[in-house]
Amino acid sequence: MKSLNYKKISWVLLCCMCGLACWHLHAGRLQWQSGELWKSLFHFSENEQMQVIFREVRIPRTFMAMIAGAGLSIAGLLMQTLFSNPLAGPSVLGITSGSSLCVAITMLSGIPFFTSDLGIISTALIGAILFSLVILFFSFFVKSQVSLLLIGIMLSSFTNAIIQVLQSTTQANQLKAFTLWGFGSLQQVNFEQIPLIFAVFVIGLIALVWLIKPLNLLVIGEKPTQILGVQLKSFRILIIIVTAIFAGLITAFCGPISFIGLAVPNMVKLLYKTQNHLLLLIGCALAGACTLLLCDLIIQWTEDLLLLPLNGVTALIGSPFVIWIILKKF
Repeated sequence: MKSLNYKKISWVLLCCMCGLACWHLHAGRLQWQSGELWKSLFHFSENEQMQVIFREVRIPRTFMAMIAGAGLSIAGLLMQTLFSNPLAGPSVLGITSGSSLCVAITMLSGIPFFTSDLGIISTALIGAILFSLVILFFSFFVKSQVSLLLIGIMLSSFTNAIIQVLQSTTQANQLKAFTLWGFGSLQQVNFEQIPLIFAVFVIGLIALVWLIKPLNLLVIGEKPTQILGVQLKSFRILIIIVTAIFAGLITAFCGPISFIGLAVPNMVKLLYKTQNHLLLLIGCALAGACTLLLCDLIIQWTEDLLLLPLNGVTALIGSPFVIWIILKKF
């Protein structure tokens, strides 16, 4: 009976994601005709305005909304399970900030390699991995969940201070590009970058296969997990690497996006009411994609009145939910 409920929830989320994706693709002021999306993918003509809009703007934006929402939600779930903390997440623990710092160094350096797609992804992943390892190191000495969260917040403040110093010494055009990137946006990706982003995302998904069983065991405690044969050190490092893949990839191309990795996993746990991480990972991927699609639709609906930054919308939606979680858990 329970598995039937899980299936129903997953199917509802999948249908919502598909519906929101179609809505998102066709959102905009310009009128479109049926078949334009298909033509823009397989029979593209630069002379057709709607085909150009679909291929260069709408398809990459919708694709990144789903990838970013799913990836950040999965990363948040991994962090919450690893640290046994419902308030853990890539942005709260400083992982996103570490990735942002490395991207800031690369974007503001002006070195051609670092401004390329490969350079940005590489540095974002390195930053995410390094700061994840720092948080993991502190977790061995700090037993209080609140203390660990405070360390994450202090790390974020420290990296933001370094970024501000870098910004004060850089040129105006580089500063403008980085500032716009820092607001968070799904519009920084072009059609040619989609295969690379999708390939890195799939690598992260494949790595999750080796994590599902140990994640389920970790819920009952570290000692029982070790007794059952899981090598905790290598398992922790693998979680850090997978989290860094998702958080670093999304931060590199979309900028720092807050609250998705914190709020969505908790919402999914409330919906599924299970500790089976196969179901939770599927739920996080679907619910995260739906949430970010909805947030970006709000931005498009209000663009005639004002230009909302993506981080502002996710914070407006996510922060009340996080406050409710804090009141409930603590």
